[in-house]
Amino acid sequence: MNGLRRCVLLWIGCCVAIFGGLGGGLSTVLAGEVSVSSVEVWYAPEDKPLQRVVGLYEQATQYIYVAVYGMTFPSAIKALLAAHRRGVDVRIITDRQRLNDPKQRVAMTALREAGVPIKVNRHDGLMHLKQVVIDDQVNMNGSMNHTGSGNRYNDERLDVIRDRAISVKARDKFLSMWRDHTRFEDWNPRSGA
Repeated sequence: MNGLRRCVLLWIGCCVAIFGGLGGGLSTVLAGEVSVSSVEVWYAPEDKPLQRVVGLYEQATQYIYVAVYGMTFPSAIKALLAAHRRGVDVRIITDRQRLNDPKQRVAMTALREAGVPIKVNRHDGLMHLKQVVIDDQVNMNGSMNHTGSGNRYNDERLDVIRDRAISVKARDKFLSMWRDHTRFEDWNPRSGA
C-alpha cells in the first residue's frame, strides 16, 4: 500500500473512530487498519475507576500482569490475591522506591507471601508505567495508580481497551520487562530491599 493511500485510510479511520466511537466505544474500522473493539475512559474521583478494575480482576481466567508505580488499594490487593488462589497467573512489577511507603510495602508483602511473584526496577529511573493486561483481552493504562488517593481524591484517568492485538502487544512488553534481569529483579520482603 503506498504512503498516500495509507495516510488517507488512517485519517478516515481516525475520523470514524473519533466521531463514531462517542456512543460507547470504537468499532473495527477498515479491516485490519484499526482493530480497537472497545475503549472505556474512567475518571477519578467521579467514576471510582479502581472499583471497576476490581471487577475486571474478578473476571480474569488466565493471567493478570500488573506494572504499576503505586499499589495500595485494599480491594485491588484482595482481588489479586483471590485471582491467584483460583489459579490465575498474577505477576506484578513495581517501583523499588515505592517500597519505602509503608502501605505499599504491606500490600506487596501480602501478595508476595501468598506466592505472587513481584519484580522491582534495578535501574535509576522510575518504574512509572501504569498498565494492566488481562487474558490477552483487556489492557488498562493512564495516569491512575492503584491507590485510595488515586481513586477518591486525585484527578486521574484510566483507559480500558478491550482489544486482543493491543492487549497482546502490552502483554509482550510486560513479559520483556519481566525477563530483563539487567533492569528488573525479583523482590522478596525478607531481602531488606
